[in-house]
Amino acid sequence: MNASKKWAMSLMSAALVFSLAACSGGNGNGNGGGANGNGGNGNEASGGNAQGKNEGANAASPSKVELSFWTLGNTGYDDLVKVWNAENPDIQVKVQNTGDQTAHHNNLTTALSAGSGAPDIFQLEIGFMERFINAQDKFHNLNDLGAKELQANYLEWKWKQGASADGSFVIGLPTDIGPTVVYYRTDLAEQAGLPTDPAEFSAAIDTWDKFAQVAKQFKEKTGKPFVDGTDLIYNALRDQSDGEIYFSKADKSLIAETNPQIKKAYDFTVKGIQEGWVGNWALWSPEWGQATNNGDFLILPGPAWMAGNIKSNGPDSAGKWRIAQLPEGSGNWGGSFLALPKESEHPKEAFAFISWLDSQERQLETFKTKGLMPSIPVLYEDPAFKDFADEFFGGQKTAAEYGKAAERVKPMFYGPLHDQTDSFIKAGLKNVLEKKADPAEEWKNAIAQAKKLAERS
Repeated sequence: MNASKKWAMSLMSAALVFSLAACSGGNGNGNGGGANGNGGNGNEASGGNAQGKNEGANAASPSKVELSFWTLGNTGYDDLVKVWNAENPDIQVKVQNTGDQTAHHNNLTTALSAGSGAPDIFQLEIGFMERFINAQDKFHNLNDLGAKELQANYLEWKWKQGASADGSFVIGLPTDIGPTVVYYRTDLAEQAGLPTDPAEFSAAIDTWDKFAQVAKQFKEKTGKPFVDGTDLIYNALRDQSDGEIYFSKADKSLIAETNPQIKKAYDFTVKGIQEGWVGNWALWSPEWGQATNNGDFLILPGPAWMAGNIKSNGPDSAGKWRIAQLPEGSGNWGGSFLALPKESEHPKEAFAFISWLDSQERQLETFKTKGLMPSIPVLYEDPAFKDFADEFFGGQKTAAEYGKAAERVKPMFYGPLHDQTDSFIKAGLKNVLEKKADPAEEWKNAIAQAKKLAERS
């Protein structure tokens, strides 16, 4: 897509965002994104009891109800929906999956603005929470459907991300969190003379300076890139910001230009491009998936849920991957919520379903199959979780690595225009990589675009 089309879409999206806010009857504010691995009360019975609490929704349905469910990415929810549908013939769920998170959320923005076309259930990613949390008249308040009874099951900070400041309005049930780690291939590490043990590999790259040195050496020895592309390495540093990324939590003003961590992330990615250890595979493309399988690069810096993509894209690489820690801290990329747009005529049935889908049992299942890090803390002490040895990752106890990362994360505020601003900077990095554009000019242009968008919005 060319730059002018992207710019037009960004403006359209921003206009829709603020038209939603203008027609909202609520005044709640989200609390931003991120994970800190603390908080939460796991003493109550986990979400598995939610199904029993909501059995009345099934009994109340006199005829078959069909629910539409818009999902995002590789979550494993489609398999769980099949289980639900087999066990609940009177409440059938149909999944529509979108791989592009911007398109996924823009589709809902368009539907809500038009007053038609929204699904019964929507998977809302944390980076887009600020876009929707204030449009309370567009969503069912889950507190009215029984969410208060489930609150104690979840991490406290995660629950607050999907609630108004006073807690009276809850837009969605928390699903996973996204602590960021380093996925790496032991076969390629061994070829380059690097350690293959996760603790030793983590120690070899435990500062960004050491990371860059190892990356350059790997490129020189193997001829292969160290990192897959610009997006994930930029994200890794971006999400180590101190509580704010592109927008101020205090007044929601644009701080992209003045946040030193953002410039550090940009400059570090440029360094990797110029030294040749950043690859040129577009994230989520078929070519990227094939390169993941083939072993065309050494590492993917990504969140817990990235494990599902690695498994799907790289079946031939099973047993060769391990998980290590990022340098100088971790970040939290992603983590979702299950929301119910008010257009749905079956909120009770929809709540019964999401309570089931988001229960302890199902969160354990999606961790085992897709690497989704649970938001139900009682699971962290469950032997079925903490002792789970993932054979795809060489029998490594992956929960322990995700747990270490989660403990290093700082809670983060995103702001309503996070994704659009992020796309400007990443487009600039792509130009540096593919067109040999001047990094300083691309940074300047990205910031100028962000400022224009913020001013118009």
